[in-house]
Amino acid sequence: MTYRIMFDSGRGTVGSMRVVIAGRADAADVAALRAAHPGVDLVQAPREELTAAIADADAVYALGLTPEQFRAARRLRWVQSQGAGVEWIAACPEVIESAVTVTNTRGAHAQTIAEHAFAMLLSRTRGMDEFIAAKARGAWTRASRPLIGLSGMTMGVIGLGRIGGAVAQRAAGFDMRVLALDANDVPRPAYVERLWGLEGLTDLLAASDVVTVAIPITAETRGLLGAAQLAAMRPGAFLLVMSRGGIVDEAAVAAALHAGRLGGAGMDVFSQEPLPAESPLWGAPNLIITPHSSGSSRQTTALAWSIFAENLGRFVRGEPLENVVDKRKGY
Repeated sequence: MTYRIMFDSGRGTVGSMRVVIAGRADAADVAALRAAHPGVDLVQAPREELTAAIADADAVYALGLTPEQFRAARRLRWVQSQGAGVEWIAACPEVIESAVTVTNTRGAHAQTIAEHAFAMLLSRTRGMDEFIAAKARGAWTRASRPLIGLSGMTMGVIGLGRIGGAVAQRAAGFDMRVLALDANDVPRPAYVERLWGLEGLTDLLAASDVVTVAIPITAETRGLLGAAQLAAMRPGAFLLVMSRGGIVDEAAVAAALHAGRLGGAGMDVFSQEPLPAESPLWGAPNLIITPHSSGSSRQTTALAWSIFAENLGRFVRGEPLENVVDKRKGY
């Protein structure tokens, strides 16, 4: 149902502002936004109907837009991404040259993704995968491999943004030594012993017992970890891939696991999703696969919505938006 209301833009003119929410949203949250902004035509649209719904929209809250959808949005001024990743921009280059502002939910997913990374790591280091399987068989049995404690191990974090920072902070909480690198000149937290630029990748890999990939995918980071880089990791090290598929060579990961060069891996993101049945990862040993679900939680949904709600207020008032994306960099 559409509620079209005239509103005062605060600039002395009266017009009609339309904001489209793609996909599902909590009814109470939507009602609260409508109450807070009675001058906004706030519309919910199924994702498959988004092209038609945004034809006269000023703003949209969506995972991203296709080129067809962007061209259909004749008066679009703002896209609030429902996620932190905005790689859809690369497939819709017209957005880059346009005056449309893109914002994301950077930070909303970081805590949950970091917890997910450690859930995968601890499942391998503490043998939880074997114990769960043994319980299903009704078998009282010890793990077939030596169990490992995290204290004293080295965590290498590739990408020290919100997600990487949350991983690093938790690693320090486990009394791990923490190393990191980032493509940008970012501050080094006290719990990170050393911080490199991308040129430090080989040094980080060689020094780390666990490597977490938390860097955005860009032209610079696509294919960052291939067979040569995996071979540079410590024998028996663990790999956690948490940010985006395409950064790590998946066939090389499968080969390293089969060869026993990696002690284990956890992957939540893939170059093609859903992961194809023919992917070599399905048959790789000591690998935990999750279906791009590391960011999912009640807390994440609430935080992402709060970012949208705050930005909607700013948009209505003509104030600068938060979490603005550099469209050329892609993050």
